[in-house]
Amino acid sequence: MLLTVITVAFRNYDGVVKTWQSLQQLARATDISFEWIVVDGGSQDGTAEFLQNLNGQHHLRYVSEKDNGLYDAMNKGIDMARGRFAIFLNSGDIFHADVADFARQLADKKDDAMYIGDALLDFGDGNKVRRSAKSGWYIYHSLPASHQAIFFPVNGLKKHPYDLQYRVSSDYALAAKMYKSGYAFNRIKCLVSEFSMGGVSTSNNLELCQDARNVQRKILRVPGFWAELSYRLRLRTTGKTKALYNKA
Repeated sequence: MLLTVITVAFRNYDGVVKTWQSLQQLARATDISFEWIVVDGGSQDGTAEFLQNLNGQHHLRYVSEKDNGLYDAMNKGIDMARGRFAIFLNSGDIFHADVADFARQLADKKDDAMYIGDALLDFGDGNKVRRSAKSGWYIYHSLPASHQAIFFPVNGLKKHPYDLQYRVSSDYALAAKMYKSGYAFNRIKCLVSEFSMGGVSTSNNLELCQDARNVQRKILRVPGFWAELSYRLRLRTTGKTKALYNKA
């Protein structure tokens, strides 16, 4: 199995359906093997029934039970993963039409690095912004690609799962730990996914910045002055993003 697509959901039936529909971007490519894992937080909105009726389509496996939040649910998905690489495409996120081209290139890669692509950020008013992946060194300031455009080697995820002490930036902490343990970032120039702004990292931008500063100091071991500069820069950019989303 080449890919594991992990979807976390809670009370978002429509989002699960939307994500499921976008899996056709991969399913149409018969040379790409993938599985779909859904971790639902025990929603009572028909999500579990919808998944059950899919009868294992796309090698689907799912659980619907209470969890301790987003990152705990993601860890459940990691435990279930059987692919060589995994991507987190949460309920409502969708694959871009180019994702199959990305996956084909991934098939020839070793699972000793994180492979990153580009994503479209949807601000909800018809305004979509492409976030292009950056060089690996950008990890010392932020994720070099959107979380929904990173293909993680599953062997690395199982060694370095999400740390629940980081309530908003555990995705940043995980990537930083993997990077420090030897998993480089390698860019493949291709659009991977599209997702709507307004998630926890947009609405809680102050906590996001504080969390990220802790990651930089404790995991990346950057000097205090750099962590403070990065904090101020991040506070400015996330504040602009939040304002743009609220305006939309």
